[in-house]
Amino acid sequence: MQASKQSMSDLESAMVTIIEVFHKYSGHKCKLKKAELKELINNEMGHFIMKIQENETLDELFADLDQNGDLEIDFQEFIALIAMVTSACHDLFIPNYHHHH
Repeated sequence: MQASKQSMSDLESAMVTIIEVFHKYSGHKCKLKKAELKELINNEMGHFIMKIQENETLDELFADLDQNGDLEIDFQEFIALIAMVTSACHDLFIPNYHHHH
């Protein structure tokens, strides 16, 4: 990446952050095992997703995300989770339009 985070837009920084967080948990193999996914969600998405206490919940989520069935979550599959959660947040987010008039 050429640009420094300072010169990037908020959206660009957000994208880079998503990549960095994924790699923080996935390490060199660039895939998340189930335990790593759980750790990432519990540590990094605690305000948006309820903490995963039940293994059953984790198993269901993992199965939903693991599209190719290799028992690991690659970046494409991880992005699908980010998209789902962001979309769910957006549904709860009522924009205040009054400022724009």
